[in-house]
Amino acid sequence: MSQPALPQTLPQWLLHNAARLAGEVAQRHKRDGVWKELSWAQVRDEVRALALGLRARGVQRGQTVVLLSENRPELYWAEWAAMALGAKVVALYPDAAQAEVDYVLQDAQAVCVFAEDQEQVDKVLPLMAKHPELHTVVWWESGGLWSYRHEGLLGWNSFRAAQPVQAQDAAWFEQVVAQGQSQDIALLLYTSGTTGAPKGVITTHGSLLHNAELIGQTVQPKPGCEYLSYIPLSWATEQWVGVTLGLICPMRVSFAERPDQIQEAIRELACEMVFFGPRQWESLAARVHARMLDAPAWRQQLVDWGLRIGRLARADAMDTRTRDWWVRALLPLADALVLRPLREQLGLKRARIAFTGGAAVAPDIFRLFAAMGVMLRNVYGCSEFGLITVHQGGQVNAETIGQLVLLPSPWAPALQWRLGEAGGLEVGGGAGFAGYWGKPDKSAEKMKGDWFQTGDAVGQGPSSTELIYYDRVEHMSRLQGGHVFSKQFIEVRLRFSPYIREVMVVGDPTRERVTALVNIDGDVFGRWAERQGVSFTTFTDLSQRPEVLAQVAHEIAQVNQALPEPARLSHFVNLPKELDADEGELTRTRKLKRDFIAERYGVLIEAMYADQDGTAIEIPVRYQDGRAGVLRADVRTGRVPAASPQKV
Repeated sequence: MSQPALPQTLPQWLLHNAARLAGEVAQRHKRDGVWKELSWAQVRDEVRALALGLRARGVQRGQTVVLLSENRPELYWAEWAAMALGAKVVALYPDAAQAEVDYVLQDAQAVCVFAEDQEQVDKVLPLMAKHPELHTVVWWESGGLWSYRHEGLLGWNSFRAAQPVQAQDAAWFEQVVAQGQSQDIALLLYTSGTTGAPKGVITTHGSLLHNAELIGQTVQPKPGCEYLSYIPLSWATEQWVGVTLGLICPMRVSFAERPDQIQEAIRELACEMVFFGPRQWESLAARVHARMLDAPAWRQQLVDWGLRIGRLARADAMDTRTRDWWVRALLPLADALVLRPLREQLGLKRARIAFTGGAAVAPDIFRLFAAMGVMLRNVYGCSEFGLITVHQGGQVNAETIGQLVLLPSPWAPALQWRLGEAGGLEVGGGAGFAGYWGKPDKSAEKMKGDWFQTGDAVGQGPSSTELIYYDRVEHMSRLQGGHVFSKQFIEVRLRFSPYIREVMVVGDPTRERVTALVNIDGDVFGRWAERQGVSFTTFTDLSQRPEVLAQVAHEIAQVNQALPEPARLSHFVNLPKELDADEGELTRTRKLKRDFIAERYGVLIEAMYADQDGTAIEIPVRYQDGRAGVLRADVRTGRVPAASPQKV
């Protein structure tokens, strides 16, 4: 007897789940302090009502709908409703500036925008006259919008179809969903724009389903797995995990009441699957270190002891059977006194599957969480091609980005790979690269015959299917003396320090040595300064205190010990302000915009290479209320000792 055909699009999976799991919980959303549950049947009804609303506004197959919101159930419903009609979706970062929104509206030819609240509506509404094809903006949080009057601006309840839905409308919805095919365009995933204008990566339903299936096969989440959707939907991996794997597993996908309540929500739900970006895992690690700064000496010693036992027991695997007998004997005590309370404080009590991805992560981050009893797994891939590696099985090599996922799925063949010139990774097979929206010339540049060029410099790990990530090929650097090194390799290790939030390593063929621009963690250093009796006024003042410079020098010296002599940092400066995506210094995924930073802080870079004690700088800044200004500061040059100094 033949098996029934699998659903070929995300809306088809939604109807599939609503038919067989109608009363089971699909989503949760915390509102006014209370968790509200929604069944699969209720989610289907909400999506259908929105699809009818889109039809009434004239949205048609092949057109583009834009989402501009924090993660919440309505965001998922709007995406699935647009896909149900055959429209393609663009999800933007909620903190996207108006200029970024303007660019995407033009490039994608958007006809409708779902905007969460007044802040998002204010970005879009002035652009409607500039983009005549954009005829509808829908909001769902009314605060501050009561006085707005515009023909194309609609509230959530007035936009969606009235209840109850008529029988002919329900039949139409099922019919239009059934017309979808796996090769239909589901999304345009815009690149970060680090090397030019952002490009919309064409992403099909088959690509989303293929990548979600591969993740499901490698980590095997149980049906009903608890998951909190937090990573923006503009990131491909959240589309694979929260949106698509949430449908095909299926999982219970939940949403915090506000972005600043993520940790609280994870603790309350005791999530089994957790997916944070590298910066979030680094932030959690920094939180542990910062709390220890406030703890009495005996508690600090207890935590250090517990983590040491955890590292000995679970440094690279959850299986402790091969450990020394005394480590196995002490682990339950360490877990009861230290490790379990740490997991509970961080909301990781039941975290069986913990992901990171999007950028390199310091191996010490993996080892810290493994010691706590949480084994991180790196997900590596790219928006253009899809999933490439995942840490698989019960053992994780923290120095690699995981094993190649060489599995087929019902939607695509297995991945193929090879190393090209300069160690660049090239991939084929899989869901493939469908191209950049409206940019055939840029699409052609990424292909070498049938092989997609990722642009990432990698090497093989201990096994033939493991990869070690170095950096982008164009970012591999060479010093004047000919030594080749990876800036990112150094940066991820420096960011493991709780005192360093961001860092950009500097060095090129015109320089003889390596230096760095450092962004200190103001919160951690603020607590540290209080304990050390170091007085300060502002972030700028704190960053330039001699004691702070000495501590950063110590942190860099520790990392230097693991680097070859030519790649060791000799000088650094603490930036007088935090790097900011709104000022063009970081992408929305908090990747460094190196060229822009190097130009803006060029006077500091030259001071380091001239071995000056310091220099004055003027930096244009933009305040949260929109005002522009100039930050003037005297910035000191820090020098890294050849040998690691004593702890300050």
